[in-house]
Amino acid sequence: MTVFDRLRERTRRTEGLLAVGLNPDRSRLPDDCREYDYPRRAFTRRIVDATHDSVAAYTVNPAYYADAEGWTALAETVAYARGRGVPVVLDGKYADLPDPSADLLDRVDAVTVSPYLGRAALRPAFDSDLGVFVTCRTPNPGAADLQDQRIATGENEGQACATGEKDFGDAGDEGDDESDGESDAEEPTLADGVADLAASWAADARADVGLLVGGSSDDLQRLRERAPDLPFLAVGGARNDPEVAAHVAPDGGANEAVGLVEATREVLYAGETAGRSRTPGRDDHAAAAGQSARRLARQLNRHRE
Repeated sequence: MTVFDRLRERTRRTEGLLAVGLNPDRSRLPDDCREYDYPRRAFTRRIVDATHDSVAAYTVNPAYYADAEGWTALAETVAYARGRGVPVVLDGKYADLPDPSADLLDRVDAVTVSPYLGRAALRPAFDSDLGVFVTCRTPNPGAADLQDQRIATGENEGQACATGEKDFGDAGDEGDDESDGESDAEEPTLADGVADLAASWAADARADVGLLVGGSSDDLQRLRERAPDLPFLAVGGARNDPEVAAHVAPDGGANEAVGLVEATREVLYAGETAGRSRTPGRDDHAAAAGQSARRLARQLNRHRE
């Protein structure tokens, strides 16, 4: 059974697309978790216990565990989640993976990667049994600096290559005529180009290949049109735009019904408001996380196609 087969099975079993990010901010951990040798491990175990029946997958970002104590917490969080039968995506956005059996990569189901060093740098991942989500578009405001830039195509591309110039849709060219504006509107963005590239890489990869995407439902619809067969791991949209759920899974083919929508803060810290006038305890945090996960899963389901 491949990674995407396992994700499809989890989606069927949980009747949802929700992935929860197990990425704890140490400053927001409950007080009783701080009493443990590994506070983040104690917290993430509590979240897994409360949510595993409602989620299709978990994601973990190693940046939230980047210290000596954190690496142990990360490894044991991954093991605990998978022990509950839930696939885990290591969201490291790696640009270079010389050995996919190194570190935690041999203990997770899938990994996120950056495409900007090219396929050769990622070949070991594409030749492995991992799931590989290629970072295509992210939801942070600064992403537009690069990902939304227009890239030259066709005849313009040949001219740009010949002169060494790159067409990034310079806003300073306000004197151009209207036809230039119409042409710019039709040119693909860098994110569009990454989607095209990942689709071509998927064609001859041993690994299951998808896209990590973020943005509005309109953004995801545009990318779905460019990569109709690739599952999406959608980040940043579970609460703000649940309609992204309509576009994360391919409509047909080998990867039909495979797709994820990630939520982190709205699940992990739902317990911060639990108990209202009193200090929330362990049961409050766990119960609130479970309730939030179930609510988000239902909300996303209403928008699935």
